[in-house]
Amino acid sequence: MLRKENSRSYQEFSDDDNGGDGNTLSPDFFDDAPDDLEHEEPNGSISQEDDAREISPSMRFSKACLKNVFTVVLIFIYLLLTAVAVFLAYQTISDFLDKLNHPVMSVTYKEVDSFSPAGIALYPGRAQLLSCRHHFHDYIPPLENPGEPQESDCVYTEVTYFGPFTNQTEKRALVVRGPADVRNRELIFMQFSQNETEEDFSAITYMLFAKFSDLTNSANQSEFMRDCERNYSMWTFSGGFRTWVKMSLVRTSGKSDEAVEFRQESTVVKFNDKRPEPEQSNQLFFAVFEWRDPFMQEIRLIVTANPWNSIAILCGVFMALFKAANFAKLSVQWIVRMRKRHLRNKARELNQVTN
Repeated sequence: MLRKENSRSYQEFSDDDNGGDGNTLSPDFFDDAPDDLEHEEPNGSISQEDDAREISPSMRFSKACLKNVFTVVLIFIYLLLTAVAVFLAYQTISDFLDKLNHPVMSVTYKEVDSFSPAGIALYPGRAQLLSCRHHFHDYIPPLENPGEPQESDCVYTEVTYFGPFTNQTEKRALVVRGPADVRNRELIFMQFSQNETEEDFSAITYMLFAKFSDLTNSANQSEFMRDCERNYSMWTFSGGFRTWVKMSLVRTSGKSDEAVEFRQESTVVKFNDKRPEPEQSNQLFFAVFEWRDPFMQEIRLIVTANPWNSIAILCGVFMALFKAANFAKLSVQWIVRMRKRHLRNKARELNQVTN
């Protein structure tokens, strides 16, 4: 203690003055000394404790400021992560809705030995059916007496109905039972004749539908043909040529129903008319219908959107948002508490200075 050091110094001083006669001053002589001596060094300088008291507030302020800056940086990082999480949630929901509204197509080919006989609806108009015969192995015998009626072995029926788009127009359809044996390449060869007309172009329109038996088993054949014309495409083949039509069947399975359509490849060959000139006034039409291959194409619409996967991603995103919000809340509370503590310490120091 300073008091003991002062007592010893004064004792030595007194010993030197008295010549070492042993008359020493009592230590209680300095009990009434002022308290300021305890806070001053012998050379009149300020003690280290006072220096620490003066330095510690600034050090505490710098540490608090550093902590506040660090907390603000963390809050900014978590806000950035929150924005990324929100964008990820939005992107996940958008991708799910897009996949839900736009399913992908899965195409498979099923090999069959025979097809259900398709319905071939022809609209000859003024043309007359001369013959309709079944042949196999793509072999069509030479024509005998072209332009003359010949024997037929096809199954067909006539249906009269009003068109679905023009109710005032009555149509006459000649519906022929199509080929079935695809392995033996069964085909149907038909020829029509039409007297010379004033038209610049002449053609016969035809339509294909899935099953001929659907027409024969229908209670209202006229209504059935109206529905077929509404849902199926129409094609034509012209006079003076042989049109070879190779059909393929496509089944499309959607979300609720199943649709059937035909795709076809057609080739046209010019007919060398060897009839006498007077007979050439009757224009001839030739058409061949055959299955292209024994493969049935099946198209299925598959929704690739997985709701459970999307729900799991959204749960993770929402958990991240919750944790970020919780951390931001605790950080703000900590900053407010540190600010209040700093203001309270500052006010206490000001009160000590004023007193």
